[in-house]
Amino acid sequence: MQLTDLNQECLVHLFSFLDKDTRWNLSLTCMRLHEAFLDPQLWSLLHFCSPCELRRNNFILSPSLRYLNICWHSSRVKVCNIEYWMKTTFQRDLCSKHESLVSHFLERVCNICPNLLSLTLSGCGHVTDRDIISVLRHCTWLQGLFLENCCQVTDAVLHATLAHGSALQELRVDFCRNITQAGLQAIRERRPGLRLSAERSAGMIPDSQPERRLHSRRALQKVLIFS
Repeated sequence: MQLTDLNQECLVHLFSFLDKDTRWNLSLTCMRLHEAFLDPQLWSLLHFCSPCELRRNNFILSPSLRYLNICWHSSRVKVCNIEYWMKTTFQRDLCSKHESLVSHFLERVCNICPNLLSLTLSGCGHVTDRDIISVLRHCTWLQGLFLENCCQVTDAVLHATLAHGSALQELRVDFCRNITQAGLQAIRERRPGLRLSAERSAGMIPDSQPERRLHSRRALQKVLIFS
């Protein structure tokens, strides 16, 4: 018996043990394996290790998607987390090559994957409140939202979980510096049954506009001069 003699169910089961690249390479060998590659049941879980992987064609995005993980652990994340007005021209150019990738991908998820149950984003410094809120609105079955080191996420996401996250059972906003203690307290009071984690978030220094920092600096200088 050859591999291609197996039925569709067996082929999909075998494919499930392979990574995305291996699945794609096998699908190029013959039409039978390509059909197995295209089976939506094979793609209930997607895991990406960097935004650049979202550009590849080695996966299928379908309504069968239940679990989506985009976790970027790289030194470049530190550059992404720098406030925009503080970045050098080189740093801005570096970010411009990938800053919209995750946002555009999440837009596709909203349109194609309404049955998503869990979303994990780590090190996605360019993801905005608008991106997350859109997912909450379109993926109404979402049960777990896990955000780590997403520096542009604010209390607006917490408020959106109250309005659009009726199915949400667990929310993590760890190391998200623009989440405040007031926002966390509000969601704890209104959704006491929600499992909420916010490691270090409310204790980090939030973003501020350059003019606000300038006023604070001048005020401190005056205090030092006249004290």
